[in-house]
Amino acid sequence: MVVSPSPISERNIGDWLRLPPAGLQLLIETLAENHRVVGPQVADGAVVYRDLRGIAELPVGWLDEQDGGRYRLHQDPTAGFFDHVVGPHSLKNFLFPARETVASFVRTDGEWVQQTHAPEDRPLAVIGVRACDMAALRIQDKVFLGSGHVDPGYQARRQRLFTVAVNCRRAAATCFCHSMACGPAVEPGFDLALTERDGWFACQIGSPAGHALIQRLATADAGIVSCTVEEVDAAKQVSIDLEASMHARQPEAGAPRPRSLDTHGIRDLLYAQMEHPRWEEVATRCLSCTNCTLVCPTCFCSSVTEVADLSGDHVERERHWASCFTLDHARMHGGSVRSSTASRYRQWVTHKLAGWIDQFDSSGCTGCGRCITWCPVGIDLTEEVAALRHSDPP
Repeated sequence: MVVSPSPISERNIGDWLRLPPAGLQLLIETLAENHRVVGPQVADGAVVYRDLRGIAELPVGWLDEQDGGRYRLHQDPTAGFFDHVVGPHSLKNFLFPARETVASFVRTDGEWVQQTHAPEDRPLAVIGVRACDMAALRIQDKVFLGSGHVDPGYQARRQRLFTVAVNCRRAAATCFCHSMACGPAVEPGFDLALTERDGWFACQIGSPAGHALIQRLATADAGIVSCTVEEVDAAKQVSIDLEASMHARQPEAGAPRPRSLDTHGIRDLLYAQMEHPRWEEVATRCLSCTNCTLVCPTCFCSSVTEVADLSGDHVERERHWASCFTLDHARMHGGSVRSSTASRYRQWVTHKLAGWIDQFDSSGCTGCGRCITWCPVGIDLTEEVAALRHSDPP
């Protein structure tokens, strides 16, 4: 006996729907009624997040080639809407913006008065979030919401965030999310999650907000139906197969080397190698350009400056991204405590992969590979850790 699937109006959290491209278009349009919607688009030679009006703006037919210090896009007629991997942008660009006014002061009648800052008018919806960036979101939540101090700006944006995640169908040579247990399958925490199939999407409901949106779509004639058991199993198999290939893959002739990172005992390993000559060796290549920290989806260092207008009667306190690769970041009375490039690179690696565990009970790395791709000289985090692991302590 064939049992007909229940109507999508009766679907629950955890259930899967069959979403045609027209359904994805309707989803974006419905979100846009109350949200600022951003999604991946091709711009300036990369796939970046920009305001999104519909599926015609998504990077369908584009693939990215990534390796150490290399990022190139090329067109491929077989590529789907989300077959690119990660670009330089992540959720950090929106929840912890690169520059933000945190306070304003106005001098009136000789007295300074602080002005109140209201959060952005429209909540944010992000289409196309990958597993590594959803994992980074969980890490940033620990930093800004769970470390004994709640950041009010981050909290306001986070509470109103709507995420449409995407399960990857391919990995770049710089991806090592499988090593960090952060992908390629998206873990719970999303509102909706898409797995791209041939001409349609398997859409899993992940939250009450996602369920409410699906309920609204159910009233429209967009061709959205419940997935069959076979379709759900096939969608889940996409991530299973990709993870297996990431663990086992071997580079083809002339292809970039696939990455992995051995995390066994990594905290103690790095602390034991603080004086290793490898830090000096990598410093001869490192430019201290800060690219790795800027594209990292979890780095949270910042600095604050006071910016006055020409009259001197209005001052804004701005928070902006900072980096442990700059001299000023470690400046104390008498000068910088990390004056060498070697000491700054060591600080970044040991904090990301060791100190973070002490602070937040998790690694600060999700294996997205951005730091490898966007390093101008192609310094490879996985290679540097492997070099430290396979040598004796000094």
